[in-house]
Amino acid sequence: MLKNILDDTIAAVSTPLGKGGIGIVRLSGKEALSIADKIFQARDGQKPSAFKTYTVHYGWIIRGLRSRVKRGRRPEAGDRGPGIVDEVLLTVMRAPGSYTREDIVEISCHSGIVVLREILDLVLSCGARPAEAGEFTKRAFLNGRIDLSKAEAVLDIINAKTNLGLASAVNQLRGGLFNEVRRAADNLLEVIALLEANIDFPEEDIGEADKKKINRAIALAAEEIGSLLDSSSHGKVLREGISAVILGRANVGKSSLLNALLKEERAIVTPIPGTTRDCIEEILDLKGIPLKIADTAGIIEPRDLIEEKALGRTQSYFEKADLVLLVFDGARALTHQDIQLMEKAKRKPVIVILNKSDLKVKIDETRIKKYFRDVVRISALHHQGLKELEEKIIQSAWQGKIEPSSEVMVTNSRHAQALRDASALLASARDSLNKNLSVEFISEDLKACLFCLRDITGETIRDDILDKIFNEFCIGK
Repeated sequence: MLKNILDDTIAAVSTPLGKGGIGIVRLSGKEALSIADKIFQARDGQKPSAFKTYTVHYGWIIRGLRSRVKRGRRPEAGDRGPGIVDEVLLTVMRAPGSYTREDIVEISCHSGIVVLREILDLVLSCGARPAEAGEFTKRAFLNGRIDLSKAEAVLDIINAKTNLGLASAVNQLRGGLFNEVRRAADNLLEVIALLEANIDFPEEDIGEADKKKINRAIALAAEEIGSLLDSSSHGKVLREGISAVILGRANVGKSSLLNALLKEERAIVTPIPGTTRDCIEEILDLKGIPLKIADTAGIIEPRDLIEEKALGRTQSYFEKADLVLLVFDGARALTHQDIQLMEKAKRKPVIVILNKSDLKVKIDETRIKKYFRDVVRISALHHQGLKELEEKIIQSAWQGKIEPSSEVMVTNSRHAQALRDASALLASARDSLNKNLSVEFISEDLKACLFCLRDITGETIRDDILDKIFNEFCIGK
């Protein structure tokens, strides 16, 4: 089945459909060049199948090339006869020196829905089939150009929300995670070989020297896996961001705070209480952390159906939030509604924001600190105290520690789970060794651990998991 899939030549539009400067139709497979021969007329008259690898050629995409274009006649620039679809640049990358390790042809045309679909239809009519989501990268993996962790890094690069997230994904694409996992796996392989030899030749007992060697290898693998696991909580933040919700009663300056953090007028601000009656969500980059922040309606007790629905949305954002930014009007005394919000918010991580610090302070800060430790004074109107607030948010996310982009960081939940499973199996193997149990128990735990590590690189991955991973990609990548 796998062989049949790789025998096909696939094609897709690899740029967003719509108006733009350039659009790309990509082909990959053993028929890519012969298909290009049927639809591309080079200015110099050569066929794509004769082009050298890593070369770009100017010409035209033509319908029914052999029957509609007279031999010896080149299309003129601007000619829009019935057979000419578009002027293009055609790039050839021959196997194995291509992204998929197959022959690749990329047709760079003018970007537009009609022209891109027309060229793709021509390619498909000449023998290619439509590529599935992520199939070009899947082929790169199946053909051995990249391991699975690098393939997943490609998706992380596409989905990166911050420069720090991009740097981490590029590090993984260059083999950072693969090298760490392979190092741990190689250590285990030596020990497994030693144990399997003892199983095959039971008359040779494991001596004290070998036990120490096994213990050291298990300890080293556990340390390497533990180090990767330690990075996973930070990596999850880097990949998915943190979700923050701005809570506070009406007219305390929630929308002004959102605008100040975004440095743009995103939310409508007026002196009239209750201006915001729906939730507004935006994403901003805080030193590499994607912060998904939602401004909510300051409604405590709804007076009509609209306010009731707005309150329901506020509650939904609150339940999903990783962090609550609880805003008070520092120029007013605490109200009953403020107390209600403090009682509600105390089960979540909270940063208290005392707004309107440019006015005379009237709020009882000591009473607030009985509930919460982190309190920041700001003036959203005058953009005062925002740097301190941003630092508090960063500390909440990563305890104030931003990992260097050159270090390996586990950002994928699948990788993290495989590492947790591997760690548990190492602990079981070490326990069996310390209790002098049969070497079969130790060997089986270590082989299962090795299986978990190879799941990360794709050496032992199941087909259904593989399909799930690549289905997250866009078509054309």
